[in-house]
Amino acid sequence: MSSHHDWGDLKPPDKFRYPPIAIQVRGAYAAFSRPEMTSERVSYPLMTPTAAVGVLSAVFWKPQLRWVVEQIDVLAPVSWTNIRRNESGTAVTGDHRRSGYLDVDTVVQQRMTTLLRNVHYRIHAHVWVHPEAQEQDSAKWRDQLMRRVSRGQSFRTPFLGMREFHADVEPVDETRPIDWSEELGIMLHSITYEERTSKESYDWFDASVVNGSMRIPRLGLIAQHNAEVVA
Repeated sequence: MSSHHDWGDLKPPDKFRYPPIAIQVRGAYAAFSRPEMTSERVSYPLMTPTAAVGVLSAVFWKPQLRWVVEQIDVLAPVSWTNIRRNESGTAVTGDHRRSGYLDVDTVVQQRMTTLLRNVHYRIHAHVWVHPEAQEQDSAKWRDQLMRRVSRGQSFRTPFLGMREFHADVEPVDETRPIDWSEELGIMLHSITYEERTSKESYDWFDASVVNGSMRIPRLGLIAQHNAEVVA
């Protein structure tokens, strides 16, 4: 059986067989960039669901499973800082690859980044197994993730929004969420990649923090609307 699975039109189930697993992640700096901010990088005030999926996938990844984040707890006070750095104003294109170089001096630009520091989160997530996968019981994958976390192992280096901001992934402890409740407005929910065109599309949700915890709906606003139209 092929290890490739098409996730294109699938939606995560309303209920899972097992309760969510939990891990903790911390780091000196984090930047969960708001897509609507183009000239300067500005972070959301806490980890986004897509960033949480990125951390989980960095620790343990299989083509037949996806991570569905249910809740993110904020375990350290929200603290901000700013950095200014030189960045390339263009992506590497086919022309650059054919020529063998990119003249950075002609495209460099300074950008300000508003980012978080000394972050600490607890991620609650489910293992979503593709319906055509040979192994349907997610218990094996859950156990493998937790073993890798306890041993400090990862599939690739986990990071907090930007690759230079390394994430330390740890088993959960008794740290309680901070005292923070706020309506955050629209936040990035998920990113969908179209394999045939290599394009990505975004979905959103109405985010709020209650007593230091942010709950994430199964579907973003666009996916929810589409599901209601079909129904």
